[in-house]
Amino acid sequence: MKIAILDDYQDAVRQLACFDLLQGHEVKVFNNTAVGLGQLAIRLAPFDALVLIRERTAFPRALLSKLPNLKLISQTGKLAGHVDIAAASEYGIKIAEGIGDPTAPAELTWALIMAASRKIPHYANNLQQGLWQTASIHPAANSLGRVLKRRTLGIWGYGKIGKMIAAYGKAFGMNVLIWGREASRTQALQDGYQAANSKEEFFAQSDILSLHLRLNDATRGSVTAADLALMKTDALFVNTSRAELVASGALEAALAASQPRPGFAALDVFESEPLAPQHPLLRLENVLATPHLGYVERDSYELYFRAAFQNVVDFASGTPKNIFNP
Repeated sequence: MKIAILDDYQDAVRQLACFDLLQGHEVKVFNNTAVGLGQLAIRLAPFDALVLIRERTAFPRALLSKLPNLKLISQTGKLAGHVDIAAASEYGIKIAEGIGDPTAPAELTWALIMAASRKIPHYANNLQQGLWQTASIHPAANSLGRVLKRRTLGIWGYGKIGKMIAAYGKAFGMNVLIWGREASRTQALQDGYQAANSKEEFFAQSDILSLHLRLNDATRGSVTAADLALMKTDALFVNTSRAELVASGALEAALAASQPRPGFAALDVFESEPLAPQHPLLRLENVLATPHLGYVERDSYELYFRAAFQNVVDFASGTPKNIFNP
């Protein structure tokens, strides 16, 4: 089969042990993202199978209709709305789902919480400029970091990752406060955590607020400008899930205000990726931004790609498995 692996920004996939699974097939790895549907259609037209790295490229009907040779889309991890499943089924394109693990995104979330709370990137960057114990060259922003113990950690979404973050918070002596569906809040109470009585209380009480929701029609834009306005001026807002969970432009406006609420943000996800260098979020001193690293580490790559490659091999051998749209 002619196989394309898309959006491998670091050219890391060919270095994985599981890459050997594709021996005997014609494989092309693309290290950059094509801009525009037309360029994508031209790039991908020759291929029988595509291996997607999460949601880095979207496949709407308009694109799928221009790929007559495509027989299989092999997804790393689970589908998340970036592929038009109905259109793929109509055009006879099978979609194979992979597997995932919450460990890497949970650990990345906690790393961001700790780094932002203690202002580690700010101190480290200024040290390289010869500035000792300086968080900012601007006096108003040159404030101290703070510990996590005894502060309130708000978690919206009590799934696999949310539960891991709650356990981390408990280990650090934090007061863990859960918001989400009624079933999630009930489970949190059974697990010994607190559940917020309302969304307003959740935003107002959290010293650190971390989102761990799936993106769908019901959750898109769940965090509004009014929600953010309820947060403390020294609160930290963390999003390693999906940028679209926040109303478009609301967080940028809140962080850029003269008295920002929340006071800080740690972000790993953005509405448009890769993030443009001139994006306003990158100009704000109260933002710690990372380039969508949640699952981007070696153990996760080996897990995700081994499953995705095995799905390709099984399909090619006539024994397809894990097909989402049989």
